[in-house]
Amino acid sequence: MKTHNSFEETFKFEGSAKTWSLAALAVGVIAVAIGFATGHVAQTFSNLLLMSYYFVCVCIAGVFFLAYQYVAQAGWSASLIRVPQAFAKVLPIASLVLILVVTAGLFTTHEVHEHGKTEVEPYLYAHWATHGLTDPKAENYDKIIDGKSGFLNLKFFYGMLVVFLAAYSYFGYALTKASNDEDTEGGMRNYNKSFALACTFLVIFGFTFPIFAFGTIMSLEAHWFSTMFGWYNLAAMHVSGVAVITLVIILLRKKGYMGWLSENHLHDLGKIIFGFSIFWTYVWFAQFFLTWYANIPEESVYFYIRWEPEYKFWFWLNIVMNFLSPLLLLMSRDAKRMTNRLMWVCILLIAGHWLDYYIMIMPGTVKEHREFGFAEVGSFLAFGGLFTFLMLTQLSKFTSLIPKKHPFLQESLHHHI
Repeated sequence: MKTHNSFEETFKFEGSAKTWSLAALAVGVIAVAIGFATGHVAQTFSNLLLMSYYFVCVCIAGVFFLAYQYVAQAGWSASLIRVPQAFAKVLPIASLVLILVVTAGLFTTHEVHEHGKTEVEPYLYAHWATHGLTDPKAENYDKIIDGKSGFLNLKFFYGMLVVFLAAYSYFGYALTKASNDEDTEGGMRNYNKSFALACTFLVIFGFTFPIFAFGTIMSLEAHWFSTMFGWYNLAAMHVSGVAVITLVIILLRKKGYMGWLSENHLHDLGKIIFGFSIFWTYVWFAQFFLTWYANIPEESVYFYIRWEPEYKFWFWLNIVMNFLSPLLLLMSRDAKRMTNRLMWVCILLIAGHWLDYYIMIMPGTVKEHREFGFAEVGSFLAFGGLFTFLMLTQLSKFTSLIPKKHPFLQESLHHHI
């Protein structure tokens, strides 16, 4: 491997990284199959939704990270953007996986016996996609769902998923292509193009991501509504995405790659993780406190369900993992510059935001869920292996791990704080 001064360093995806990612994928697929075969169908579908949504959000975070770095005309990050670019290149596949999981959960039905009645419901989005809920003549007619049917219907739902994910994927592709073209052509044309693309993306993203979160996750409990839910999900997406970016960079450096990155770059990544963990907590608390303070039954039922014995421990552990841990472990300047500490905080936050999504999804989809099992472990392994394999494959396709003609490259190489 050449020194970084040659700007010719490339990543070779081989050896243990490839073996372990494929092994995790295989074991995960088998575990998910066992979950279906043993009758835990609702639990397995819910975990597949959780992980496919998490998969998409981490890839979107790569596009988001690129965009605000360009808009801010940031110099410090110029030499590390190949990693979030690899995330962005995986987004189209992640989007397709999410749509397939959602479709399978929507169109696979089962009988539910409640209150002396038998209804046929889909495994996902039963609160609004069950037949008859919007038909005043049907026995299971629901006036609230009927009032929301302009948003909660299959045409709008699929249109939202396809259009939004296609738009995010396009901007990720365009930003990455402009960076590659910049290495070939030089000059400022591609950087200026990236700046314009990033500005456009952030405007579109700011308006659409909350709607994406409303449709994909909040509508699992369609009677409940929170205007803060979209920003809560955006904060979770960003923190977990930057944690994965930072973890990948740390592991690459441990393998001898990207030697030009120093503790100063890790310090800045640590500041982003620390700051947005606090923002995530602020939105979490605001949503929780306002609902508790108002004490409106149709609102507080969302948290009441999550205070039942099987979820209450996880509800509070969520705060410990995603707020107290980064607060206490990354508060000082020196802490953000300790590679191993930052690495373990990233791992903790990746697990913590898995738990965050788990608490968002499970109480509204699985009525008889009681414990962790094959579905939880299997889906995490399957999607973790799939993401690792696809992301490292894309990273290996770059002709250089450093954007050689980025106008702020020298500033990044000499970054010191």
